[in-house]
Amino acid sequence: MQRSTHILFLDFDGVLHPDAVYLSRQGPTLKAEGTLFMWAPILAKLLDDFPMISLVLSTGWVRHLGYKRALGFLPLELRERVIGATWHSSMAKGWVDENQWDGRTRYDQICRYAARSKLRHWIALDDDVQGWAEGAAQHLIACVPDLGLSSAQTQTELQRCLREMCSFQG
Repeated sequence: MQRSTHILFLDFDGVLHPDAVYLSRQGPTLKAEGTLFMWAPILAKLLDDFPMISLVLSTGWVRHLGYKRALGFLPLELRERVIGATWHSSMAKGWVDENQWDGRTRYDQICRYAARSKLRHWIALDDDVQGWAEGAAQHLIACVPDLGLSSAQTQTELQRCLREMCSFQG
C-alpha cells in the first residue's frame, strides 16, 4: 500500500468495542455487553468517503499480542488500510526498555510515530485522553470508553475532523 500523508491513529478498546477487554492466554475477552469489534463496521462505513486515509494502530494490543495478531482481529476493509503501528519491538530499544514505552502516554507514543514519519496531517481516535498537550487537542477525537464509535456525537466529530484533514493536500 502506498504511504498516506493522512493518518488516523486507531485504538481498539473504548473505540471499536467497550473498554472492558481483558487479555489472557486464551486471547482478548470482552467483559461487557456485545462483542469484540462490534463498532468496527461504523468506522469502515465512515472511512468509505475518505479513501486517502490510512490507519496506524495505536492500541496496546500490538504491544501484548504482536502486530500481525492484533491486525488480524480487524475486519478486512479496515485491515487493508493499516500501514503500521505506534509500537514495534525494535522501537523499544530506542527508549532503553519496553517498560519505558509502557510508561509513556498514548499521546507521547503517537507523537513519536508522527515525528519519525514526518506526518503533518493526522488525528487519533482514542478513549485515552491522558497527557494530551493543550495545543494538540485538534488531533484527538476522544471516545467515551463505554460507547466508543456507537456514539453519534463521536461519529459526527470524526467525520468533521476527517473532512478537515483531507482538505489539506500533501
